[in-house]
Amino acid sequence: MKFRSLFNKYFLFGICLTFGAATAFAQKPGSGVPRQEKLLNGLKVLMWSDPSASDVKVSIRVHSGAAFDPQAKEGVMQLLADNIFPSAASRSYFADDLGGNLEVITNYDYIQINASARPGEFVTLVQTLAQAVSNPTIDKETTAALKKALSERLGLLERDSVYVADQAAVRRLFGTFPYGRPQMGSVETLTHIDFADLQFARDRFLCADNATVAISGNFNSDLGFRAARRYFGAWLKSDKRVPFTFRQPDNPDTRPIEVNLAGASPRTSFVLRGLAKNDPDYAASLILEKVLRERIEKIAAGSSVSNSARVLPGVVVINVPGAVPFPFSSISDRVSETEFNKVRADVAAEVSRISLVDEWLDMDTYKTTLVVDAQTVQKLTLADVQRVADRLAKNPIVSVVLRTVPVVE
Repeated sequence: MKFRSLFNKYFLFGICLTFGAATAFAQKPGSGVPRQEKLLNGLKVLMWSDPSASDVKVSIRVHSGAAFDPQAKEGVMQLLADNIFPSAASRSYFADDLGGNLEVITNYDYIQINASARPGEFVTLVQTLAQAVSNPTIDKETTAALKKALSERLGLLERDSVYVADQAAVRRLFGTFPYGRPQMGSVETLTHIDFADLQFARDRFLCADNATVAISGNFNSDLGFRAARRYFGAWLKSDKRVPFTFRQPDNPDTRPIEVNLAGASPRTSFVLRGLAKNDPDYAASLILEKVLRERIEKIAAGSSVSNSARVLPGVVVINVPGAVPFPFSSISDRVSETEFNKVRADVAAEVSRISLVDEWLDMDTYKTTLVVDAQTVQKLTLADVQRVADRLAKNPIVSVVLRTVPVVE
């Protein structure tokens, strides 16, 4: 550790001597447009330099997620993400030694690592992340430990009534299409995964030309680019990119289905296909989601509405306590001017809290130039929202009734 600290000290000193005169050309602090660079291995680097910030942050977005899990081996991409920093010591290092934090996010569309540190630890932060993501060690012992930990998490989820009902509904809606399979896998599918599956996924997806690195905060952008080239430059690129080429799912069977779960609270889940993240109507769908949520909550307390937009068409989930028929009026009734005006400002405030880094990373993942910010939401009209409601009303609706059965002692 002492050698690395000494090395980083002189590495930082040398860069500052070389690039000190170039700091005047860094983008203005707080600018929405980052400095953009691309390494020879295809890695895209985005940088926002802000000398007034109290820390420095690095986000690495790998543009492939759980949608690429092999059938019957769902959970591979979640385990791959867990394997990047597999131990408690490797995760606590960011807080204990660098004065920052670490977060790893996995969903159907991507794996993202968010890490921060004190400004003086910037080079060490980049070096640590680059080593972890470009060459993670995958072996039998670590894979077994990660599978055990994930299995314990899933064991709890698979006893949760809301989770069980929602999973049954999306499985009926999408079938074997990736979004119909559990994002983190299941206790059963984890038993079919071994370390060779993680190695294959690493070689196929965890590659420089399938990722974007975003650096923001208190650092010099010339130093940032030099550090990115030095530490991420050896990250291998993939032999070929892996596009989303999944066959669209067939229309679902809309006959209601029942699921029995011991000790569960009776619930009904309704699901229908939603919009893709790069759909021109995506921003309007956020307003419609809030309108639907308020309508459903008036019908039954404890209800929920979620609108998950993804690379491919997403899903709208309506969850209601008890065994009830679908409240068709919640979608079929036209959106009123009062409803529209009431929620638009709230949605604008919510999207304004989305970080600039995530907006730019989303543009890479979802192949879009559409940025949903407060200004975009404020420009929407009632007709825009009604258009989305009319689109969704045409989609088939799948319903799952979750019933309770006695707990066997």
